Amino acid sequence: MKKIILQLYLILFCVLSENSALAQLKTGNVHGRILTSDGNPAGFVTVGLKDLPGGSMSDENGNYRLNRIKAGSYTLRVSAVGLEPQEKPIDISAGQSLTVDFTLQESAARLREVIVQTSKPNRFAKTESPFVAKMPLKSIENPQVYSVVTKELLNEQLVFTVDDAVRNAPGIQKMWEATGRGGDGGSYYNARGFILQSQLRNGIAGNVTSTIDAANLERLEVIKGPSATLFGSSLTSYGGLLNRVTKRPYDYFGGEVALSGGSYDFNRVSADINTPLDKSKKVLFRLNSAYNYEGSFQENTYNRSIAVAPSLIYQPTDRLSVHVDAEVFSGRNTGKQIIFFYYPAAALGATRADQLNIDYKNSYRGSGLSQKSRSTNLFGQVNYKISEHFTSSTNFTSSHSFSDGFGSYFYLMPDNLVTQNEADAGKANYLARADQSTGNSKSQILEIQQNFNGDFKIGGMRNRVVLGLDFFHTNSDQNFFGSNYDIVPLNVPDYDYSTFNKTNMAAKYATGAPDFTYPIINKTNTYSAFASNVLNLTDNFSVLAALRVDRFVNKGDHTGGTITEGYEQTALSPKFGLVFQPVKDKVALFANYQNSFNNQGTFNAYNPTDPTKGLASIAELEQANQMEGGVKLDLLAGKLSSTISYYDIRVKNILRSDQRAPAIAQIQDGTQLSKGVEVEVIANPFRGFNAVAGFSYNDSKLDKADADVNGRRPSTASSPYLANFWLSYRLPETAIKGLGVGFGGNYASDNKIMNSVSMGEFSLPAYTILGATAFYEQTKYRLGLKVDNLTNERYWIGYTTMNPQKLRTIVGSVSYKF
Repeated sequence: MKKIILQLYLILFCVLSENSALAQLKTGNVHGRILTSDGNPAGFVTVGLKDLPGGSMSDENGNYRLNRIKAGSYTLRVSAVGLEPQEKPIDISAGQSLTVDFTLQESAARLREVIVQTSKPNRFAKTESPFVAKMPLKSIENPQVYSVVTKELLNEQLVFTVDDAVRNAPGIQKMWEATGRGGDGGSYYNARGFILQSQLRNGIAGNVTSTIDAANLERLEVIKGPSATLFGSSLTSYGGLLNRVTKRPYDYFGGEVALSGGSYDFNRVSADINTPLDKSKKVLFRLNSAYNYEGSFQENTYNRSIAVAPSLIYQPTDRLSVHVDAEVFSGRNTGKQIIFFYYPAAALGATRADQLNIDYKNSYRGSGLSQKSRSTNLFGQVNYKISEHFTSSTNFTSSHSFSDGFGSYFYLMPDNLVTQNEADAGKANYLARADQSTGNSKSQILEIQQNFNGDFKIGGMRNRVVLGLDFFHTNSDQNFFGSNYDIVPLNVPDYDYSTFNKTNMAAKYATGAPDFTYPIINKTNTYSAFASNVLNLTDNFSVLAALRVDRFVNKGDHTGGTITEGYEQTALSPKFGLVFQPVKDKVALFANYQNSFNNQGTFNAYNPTDPTKGLASIAELEQANQMEGGVKLDLLAGKLSSTISYYDIRVKNILRSDQRAPAIAQIQDGTQLSKGVEVEVIANPFRGFNAVAGFSYNDSKLDKADADVNGRRPSTASSPYLANFWLSYRLPETAIKGLGVGFGGNYASDNKIMNSVSMGEFSLPAYTILGATAFYEQTKYRLGLKVDNLTNERYWIGYTTMNPQKLRTIVGSVSYKF
């Protein structure tokens, strides 16, 4: 099959190359570099042909390019708000590649000041991404919905983690803290009714076990809906995916050092240092690093971490560039207090978290129950420009996670089970305490991906294509073990909860085997090929068509005490999209069909010959299909950007209990429905003022499932209503320019974390969390102050569990830029 795919690719490549060559004979291009008066690159400067629409912008290295210019005479113009524009006459011939360089009169310092203050009025909008469609594509041209949390917003809010960054994206909610356990990944979120994690960086694998530090984060892309066609199924969810775009080196010396400190012993030191390594500036190096320590509003709880992220780019020619980098996250932490529910709501005498007899500030444990964790991502990329219309990108990533140590957990106990007195039924005044440790637990991921991108015309119609081959390997060697410790009464005055600690737990393990061991050992390989094309039938109407072929190979699995044989499975994942722009580059109507799938492995099917034993079977692919439509806006010269959409996701082939033998057998005919609306608005209504706002509503239910949950919202589906906003104002050109303030927050409606006939209904109450920042930014330094949870609200997150969140925190920061 791989040979057939390769032959088809070679035939298509030859056809496209021939057509692109013909198109190149009719047009030319102009490219060059823009420098400041002191010889530094001038990034983010507008470049275009005078009196003609369109244009481009120089990148952070000062390079620009304008393609497909009809033969003729023009005036090339470069400009930035607040600077004197420069113009040069040019003559373009068919097939010509013209080089035109500019030198601005301003220094690099002055240019950076202008860029920060004025040149990007809608500072929180990012209207183009090369990762979402695996090709350079503007948001208004893309039929898929996604949100981008920009570096400008990250800086203004003093964001230190991906968890904090996610708050700015509509329709996504944090559900569970990062456990730090090898193989678990980072924090768990929910989008469109489905759980997801941040497992991709720069479009390919990049797992992190602990809370993800933002030291190396350039921006965060939240890509919505089933997305297996371009990103596979192993790292994505039916609700979407999170893609971390990392910082890259640039070709002049610069950087930033920052110190931060605040509530609960928070302290942080970070550094961002960039420098060319040779005189010709073909070798560029950047290092981002941070040390972070934070206590908690609960005693005996802390997180200490170090992040180191070196990055190097070597560009020997204009056609070839090589990029290698690494991310190393290492730390020690005590797990956050997560309370599990093993008993029905009626037995606990409560249907909401705020009805329980729990002290919000009490960790209910002693000292030392910590674990060490480590995540390492190694990344390499080779980009080569084949021709004016075709490029090649070869990508390699190796991701490793490790953990070792204690993991405390808790669950509520009904009184009557502890006292053995039925008169105490319907109350929950006891807490069971236990440990779930990892011992030298490891998880490894290897991904190699080759992409070919093309941008050419056939018959006058523009084609933007990506052809990809992907190899994805996982190797899990996780070792979980644990024991129950004790049961304690809740909130008894002067009760000593500190006995649940490292010393006593280690002594318990020393006396004998743990209560349970749970290894997770498996290896998988996935071989994939995918192709995607955006075809412009007219300047205003485009069609996207894409297809992925996956060959999944599971080499065997050892989970808990069960060992299963390996299996192989082939999957097809199609994707289609339509975009019609009634007003070019301003208003777009879009629709999409998107698909994802999951390999469910082996299960016991009903055995009509012997119903007491079951019949070992390989499950069919579980499939999720989404239909979505909406409108995207980019109005008022970029000052208003908005996306409004309605989606409908249907999941089929879900495994559920077979009622003919429910204790041992399953049947694969379950379905789940998830539909809703999402709205995002990013605006710059007047000078100095910027706003981001989002709203979402999700309606999820198990349509064909076990009688216990059939017709109900899944307990993993998050709050149905979510909203977010952030308002920012920077003073215009005055004696105190650079001074600004920000204010915003998040709302989530009630979240049902138990919702079944047998367990009843239990909800985490709705919450509104507000925050604010104040900052003063100049060319060489920045002062910042932020307050999170202004109203000191007590609230919980979770799915099937509950976890108390931070109370009011205040953090100050000072940074020096060079």
